[in-house]
Amino acid sequence: MALELRRANRADAAACAAIVNNWIDATCWLPRAHSREKIEEMIGAGIAMREFWVAGDPVVGYLSFKAEASQIMGLYTAWPGGGIGKALMDRVKVGRTWLQLWSHTANVRAHAFYRREGFIEVGRKSSGEDGIPEICMEWHGDG
Repeated sequence: MALELRRANRADAAACAAIVNNWIDATCWLPRAHSREKIEEMIGAGIAMREFWVAGDPVVGYLSFKAEASQIMGLYTAWPGGGIGKALMDRVKVGRTWLQLWSHTANVRAHAFYRREGFIEVGRKSSGEDGIPEICMEWHGDG
């Protein structure tokens, strides 16, 4: 059975926030910078502002995309390694020739995924918005 992908709506914010919150709680190198409620509020705002895709019913992953900058703002799944991230990434690549994202330097598992998806590292910064070092990665496709 194919994984259903669709554009998110405000009602999806709680499920998306639960995925992020569970990931934060399970990630030893990532301190909690925002409450669970604040994360849900921020995701709800992102759904209204961005191209925001969700996977599954119930939601098991999402990708937030800032189209005007061709930048992936967030990609989270309930089951990393289960093909959900790939399905979301394949969807956002459709019709595009370039994508960019920033990822925490410590998130080496995500970097391995992005490299498999054709992304290359193009830069680093010692402190992102949350104070944690980040790397910048880009994908150049054929559209």
